[in-house]
Amino acid sequence: MDTLQTAQSHTDTPACCTSAPVAVIDEQEAQRKARILKAFADPKRLQLLSIIKAGDGGETCVCDMTEPLGLGQPTVSHHLKILVDAGLLSRQRRGTWAYYSLVPGALETAAHELMHL
Repeated sequence: MDTLQTAQSHTDTPACCTSAPVAVIDEQEAQRKARILKAFADPKRLQLLSIIKAGDGGETCVCDMTEPLGLGQPTVSHHLKILVDAGLLSRQRRGTWAYYSLVPGALETAAHELMHL
């Protein structure tokens, strides 16, 4: 009978603590923020961002990004697509080449969002 009484007393015990309601970001917002974090989470993508940021007029041709990274054009293009999809870069086609530039305020917006999870 002691075992039964012990089991019942645990179910009657109030929660160990009471907490205030917590604001949780919705799934869509969490997915969007995760996409940005994933874009930053690769060292080659960070290098690409720094190359583009330092480019003449704030833009860089894809043809100028392969050699500094030691990567082939398809791999660089893959990384650039992830950065574009995350809203960090914009792409402009000129003839056979694509030029990339930072979306104005994108880095600051990403930092602000991380600070306010």
